[in-house]
Amino acid sequence: MARLATPAPRTGIVVFQPIKRRHCGECHAGPLPLLVLEEGAPRCLDCADLGHLMFLPRGDTALTRRSREESALSAVVVRFNRRKSRYERQGVLVEEAGLARAEERCLADAEARRRRRVRDARRRIAEDLRFTEAFAAEIGRLFPGCPAERARAIAAHASVRGSGRVGRSAAGRALSEAAVVSAVAASVRHVDTPYDQLLMSGVPRHEARRRIATAVETVLRGWRSGEAGVG
Repeated sequence: MARLATPAPRTGIVVFQPIKRRHCGECHAGPLPLLVLEEGAPRCLDCADLGHLMFLPRGDTALTRRSREESALSAVVVRFNRRKSRYERQGVLVEEAGLARAEERCLADAEARRRRRVRDARRRIAEDLRFTEAFAAEIGRLFPGCPAERARAIAAHASVRGSGRVGRSAAGRALSEAAVVSAVAASVRHVDTPYDQLLMSGVPRHEARRRIATAVETVLRGWRSGEAGVG
């Protein structure tokens, strides 16, 4: 039970999807698709008095929230992600009647929630466009020689929502000079030098960066000085 000894999310009752084959420490049923830990020992859902609950996979936030609201008893189902070394939610266990009531509530206001999602999506698109424009303007300020079309392309790439790129970091959202310069340098590295070819040929990343460092700095210096068309 080494993996299950790792602290799990504290969200009330927690049920595990085990990685390895486990058997109930009380009735010895198994292998268990789901189990509860009681004093470090695995228990099947029936022995843990949770056997009457239904599994609702993650994915529908409104249905999950309402199912838990409508259920007197519920549990969070988690599974250990070895690659990320953490537990991740897989869904919830809820009462069948509670799930039915939650589904009715979701059906009743499905159109309103759909319209809200559309409005939210439009708002996010507008926010993203404004941010991309601001990022491109900051590139133009720091690198007046960078072609406007290229600045817009760099900004659009760096600021994609959910991408984890520099434009979406805290520094990027604040339009810090370091973040903007990093985004521009990354673009020059991939577009204006043989960096990608070096990586594909097996050259280690740090060595590849060393080889193209002068070329990157030459383009950046030209753009900083206002020499349009460089790169």
